[in-house]
Amino acid sequence: MSTEVRVPTLGESVTEATVATWFKKPGDAVAQDEMLCELETDKVTVEVPSPTAGTLSEIVADEGTTVGVDALLASISEGAGAAAAAPASAPETAPATADAAPAASPAGSRVDVMVPTLGESVTEATVSTWFKSVGDSVAQDEMLCELETDKVSVEVPAPTAGVLSEILAEEGANVTADAKLAVIDSAGSTQAQGNGAAKDEAQSAEHAQATPAKSDGKADVENAPSANKLMAEKGLGADQVAGSGRDGRIMKEDVLKALTAPAATPAAPAAPRAPIPAEDAAREERVKMTKLRQTIARRLKDSQNTAAILTTYNEVDMTETMAMRKEYKDLFEKKYGVRLGFMSFFTKACCFALKEVPEVNSEIDGTDIVYKNFVHMGIAAGTPQGLVVPVIRDADSMSFAEIEKAIAEKGRRARDGKLSMAEMQGGTFTISNGGVYGSLMSAPILNPPQSGILGMHKIQDRPMVINGEIKIRPMMYLALSYDHRVVDGKGAVTFLVRVKEALEDPRRMLMDL
Repeated sequence: MSTEVRVPTLGESVTEATVATWFKKPGDAVAQDEMLCELETDKVTVEVPSPTAGTLSEIVADEGTTVGVDALLASISEGAGAAAAAPASAPETAPATADAAPAASPAGSRVDVMVPTLGESVTEATVSTWFKSVGDSVAQDEMLCELETDKVSVEVPAPTAGVLSEILAEEGANVTADAKLAVIDSAGSTQAQGNGAAKDEAQSAEHAQATPAKSDGKADVENAPSANKLMAEKGLGADQVAGSGRDGRIMKEDVLKALTAPAATPAAPAAPRAPIPAEDAAREERVKMTKLRQTIARRLKDSQNTAAILTTYNEVDMTETMAMRKEYKDLFEKKYGVRLGFMSFFTKACCFALKEVPEVNSEIDGTDIVYKNFVHMGIAAGTPQGLVVPVIRDADSMSFAEIEKAIAEKGRRARDGKLSMAEMQGGTFTISNGGVYGSLMSAPILNPPQSGILGMHKIQDRPMVINGEIKIRPMMYLALSYDHRVVDGKGAVTFLVRVKEALEDPRRMLMDL
């Protein structure tokens, strides 16, 4: 019996992909859900899992082949032949296969603790904290340790109850997405350690070999075929492109980014730190930047280096919005079970303004401008780990209550460090509320590849001239930072004026005016 392996759904409007890498060859045994190959589209990399266990009998689409959605990639033979082949290849299969075997092995009481799924395109993490020590008893699903990627913190639960018999990755260690972190003796004793020591050492060595050495560069990494082709056409060397794919593999979008980036000037060597008195040095504390903080720093600087960032300002009289919120907040909370805040008003106002000024809701892709006919709203949130931007998808089609519930849920998950990579990707516009910290005015930095970000600020009573009379009004400064490469001054000013009008007369939003 044979099972076909076909191209999965690639995403909205994506109709074809290139076969980048085959991880298996004909004759290899494969487990169900084990990764067979990697496809590359013009936007993302897609891994193709095996639909069944068996033997890879035929590869129809070789590396470098362009295939359409649902095209035949390979076929897998099932049945007795496949079953017989599986044990011989078991040591080479993914760690998930090994997890299924212990029940029949002498080390049946030993359960491996593996790195969990880290998110799309994330290939490594750092072990930040162990909550348990060797010899400690653990309950099933009890948190063992915390991993840190350049985006999120990931907690690792115990897959079974028992005793933590071995820790293979200490705090500070970098681990790959398929690495083994520890071993739990599910029988409550450590007698099984000796039976599996050789196997553990072999697996540890295998993982150490699989971890790309920082000093090796890209010599041992096979770049995406389309990236190699584009680099050859444009005369770029691999050392001129920063790879974002697995193990630093260069993808097509990396080459496009390198082509559109401004010519880089040689970086001046960092000036050595000036000598300081010994008594001052003794009172200093040096702390290594977390991966999240390093990523925040890099992305903000990349944004400044790439986009032509300009900021325009306006101010909004919050009288009517505050009055509407005060009038309906109790009824709103009673009906929907969530508080009515200002963020839903600002989100709605921005969605209306983005419809009129679509270039603010666009991005530059090479020499194209991509206009988004939807709004995935990023809501910047400060957390103890740093700034994160969870995304409210299709905010333009949501009600006030749906927006408030989504913001509350995302904010709670952000503070707890529970946001997934998917929850922080795909935003088309961002709102940053510095007013909660008391900021009166600031110029926010773009969240690339977006072309606009709105900065909210503190509401402050100020004297204003209203119909020839001086009145005290609750005023807020608004700041729109935008990419001047795609958004002209007229569009930026128009956007802010529309946001101002919607907030000063919120009934306009209800009537779509």
